[in-house]
Amino acid sequence: VQLVDSGGGLVQPGGSLRLSCAVSGFTHDYYAIGWFRQAPGKEREGLSCISNMPGDSFYSDSVKGRFTISKDTATNTVYLQMDSLIVEDTAVYYCAADRSGAVYCNERYSYLKPLDILKYDFWGQGTQVTVSS
Repeated sequence: VQLVDSGGGLVQPGGSLRLSCAVSGFTHDYYAIGWFRQAPGKEREGLSCISNMPGDSFYSDSVKGRFTISKDTATNTVYLQMDSLIVEDTAVYYCAADRSGAVYCNERYSYLKPLDILKYDFWGQGTQVTVSS
Protein backbone atom coordinates (compact mmCIF):
# COMPACT_ATOMS: atom_id res chain seq x y z
CA VAL A 1 0.00 0.00 0.00
CA GLN A 2 1.33 3.41 -0.94
CA LEU A 3 0.03 6.88 -0.20
CA VAL A 4 1.53 9.94 -1.83
CA ASP A 5 0.33 13.28 -0.50
CA SER A 6 1.00 16.57 -2.24
CA GLY A 7 -0.31 20.07 -2.79
CA GLY A 8 1.14 21.95 0.14
CA GLY A 9 2.72 25.38 -0.12
CA LEU A 10 2.77 28.93 1.14
CA VAL A 11 -0.53 30.81 1.23
CA GLN A 12 -1.73 34.05 2.77
CA PRO A 13 -4.33 34.09 5.56
CA GLY A 14 -7.79 33.76 4.06
CA GLY A 15 -6.47 31.84 1.08
CA SER A 16 -7.07 28.30 -0.12
CA LEU A 17 -5.12 25.17 -0.94
CA ARG A 18 -6.09 21.72 -2.15
CA LEU A 19 -4.14 18.73 -0.94
CA SER A 20 -4.11 15.43 -2.81
CA CYS A 21 -3.53 11.88 -1.60
CA ALA A 22 -2.93 9.26 -4.28
CA VAL A 23 -3.71 5.79 -2.95
CA SER A 24 -2.51 2.53 -4.45
CA GLY A 25 -2.10 -1.10 -3.49
CA PHE A 26 -5.31 -1.90 -1.65
CA THR A 27 -6.56 -5.39 -2.37
CA HIS A 28 -10.07 -4.81 -1.06
CA ASP A 29 -12.63 -2.16 -1.70
CA TYR A 30 -13.43 -0.82 1.73
CA TYR A 31 -11.01 1.43 3.50
CA ALA A 32 -10.99 4.87 5.04
CA ILE A 33 -8.62 7.71 4.23
CA GLY A 34 -7.92 10.37 6.79
CA TRP A 35 -6.12 13.69 6.79
CA PHE A 36 -3.99 14.69 9.75
CA ARG A 37 -1.57 17.47 10.55
CA GLN A 38 1.27 18.09 12.92
CA ALA A 39 2.57 21.51 13.87
CA PRO A 40 6.00 21.98 15.48
CA GLY A 41 5.92 20.97 19.11
CA LYS A 42 2.36 19.65 18.92
CA GLU A 43 0.77 16.22 18.67
CA ARG A 44 -0.57 14.93 15.38
CA GLU A 45 -4.17 16.03 14.97
CA GLY A 46 -6.93 14.33 13.03
CA LEU A 47 -8.83 16.62 10.66
CA SER A 48 -11.14 14.65 8.42
CA CYS A 49 -11.79 11.22 6.95
CA ILE A 50 -13.76 9.64 4.14
CA SER A 51 -14.74 6.06 3.50
CA ASN A 52 -16.05 4.12 0.51
CA MET A 53 -19.60 4.34 1.81
CA PRO A 54 -21.41 6.95 -0.31
CA GLY A 55 -21.74 10.23 1.50
CA ASP A 56 -19.64 9.22 4.48
CA SER A 57 -17.26 11.88 5.74
CA PHE A 58 -16.26 13.25 9.10
CA TYR A 59 -14.58 16.45 10.29
CA SER A 60 -12.97 17.64 13.46
CA ASP A 61 -14.42 20.76 15.02
CA SER A 62 -11.25 22.69 14.23
CA VAL A 63 -11.82 22.48 10.46
CA LYS A 64 -15.54 21.88 10.09
CA GLY A 65 -16.99 24.41 7.68
CA ARG A 66 -13.59 25.41 6.26
CA PHE A 67 -12.17 22.14 4.92
CA THR A 68 -13.86 19.70 2.55
CA ILE A 69 -12.79 16.12 1.90
CA SER A 70 -13.63 14.35 -1.34
CA LYS A 71 -12.63 11.34 -3.36
CA ASP A 72 -12.13 10.58 -7.03
CA THR A 73 -12.78 6.86 -7.29
CA ALA A 74 -11.55 6.71 -10.89
CA THR A 75 -8.05 7.76 -9.88
CA ASN A 76 -8.10 6.59 -6.22
CA THR A 77 -7.24 10.10 -5.10
CA VAL A 78 -8.56 11.78 -1.98
CA TYR A 79 -8.56 15.56 -1.77
CA LEU A 80 -8.68 18.02 1.09
CA GLN A 81 -9.92 21.42 0.00
CA MET A 82 -8.82 23.98 2.58
CA ASP A 83 -10.48 27.39 2.55
CA SER A 84 -10.31 30.42 4.84
CA LEU A 85 -6.88 29.37 6.00
CA ILE A 86 -5.49 30.89 9.17
CA VAL A 87 -1.97 31.09 10.56
CA GLU A 88 -2.81 28.31 13.01
CA ASP A 89 -3.32 25.92 10.08
CA THR A 90 0.43 25.93 9.47
CA ALA A 91 1.67 22.34 9.80
CA VAL A 92 2.83 19.27 7.95
CA TYR A 93 -0.24 17.53 6.56
CA TYR A 94 -0.45 13.75 6.16
CA CYS A 95 -2.94 11.42 4.62
CA ALA A 96 -3.34 7.95 6.09
CA ALA A 97 -5.28 4.79 5.36
CA ASP A 98 -7.14 2.31 7.52
CA ARG A 99 -6.91 -1.17 6.02
CA SER A 100 -9.25 -2.92 8.44
CA GLY A 101 -12.45 -1.34 7.25
CA ALA A 102 -13.35 -0.58 10.85
CA VAL A 103 -13.18 3.22 10.66
CA TYR A 104 -16.61 4.75 10.20
CA CYS A 105 -16.36 8.26 8.83
CA ASN A 106 -19.81 9.41 9.83
CA GLU A 107 -21.11 11.76 12.50
CA ARG A 108 -23.36 8.98 13.81
CA TYR A 109 -20.25 7.08 14.81
CA SER A 110 -18.21 9.98 16.20
CA TYR A 111 -18.07 8.15 19.56
CA LEU A 112 -15.88 5.54 17.86
CA LYS A 113 -13.25 8.24 17.24
CA PRO A 114 -12.73 7.86 13.50
CA LEU A 115 -9.75 10.27 13.63
CA ASP A 116 -7.79 8.30 16.21
CA ILE A 117 -4.33 8.00 14.66
CA LEU A 118 -3.94 4.49 16.08
CA LYS A 119 -6.67 3.27 13.74
CA TYR A 120 -4.61 4.11 10.64
CA ASP A 121 -1.97 1.75 9.28
CA PHE A 122 -0.38 3.46 6.29
CA TRP A 123 0.84 7.03 6.04
CA GLY A 124 1.94 9.41 3.34
CA GLN A 125 5.22 11.26 3.56
CA GLY A 126 3.63 14.59 4.47
CA THR A 127 3.31 17.93 2.73
CA GLN A 128 4.09 21.30 4.32
CA VAL A 129 1.39 23.96 4.52
CA THR A 130 2.46 27.42 5.63
CA VAL A 131 -0.07 30.20 6.17
CA SER A 132 1.65 33.54 6.47
CA SER A 133 1.38 37.08 5.26
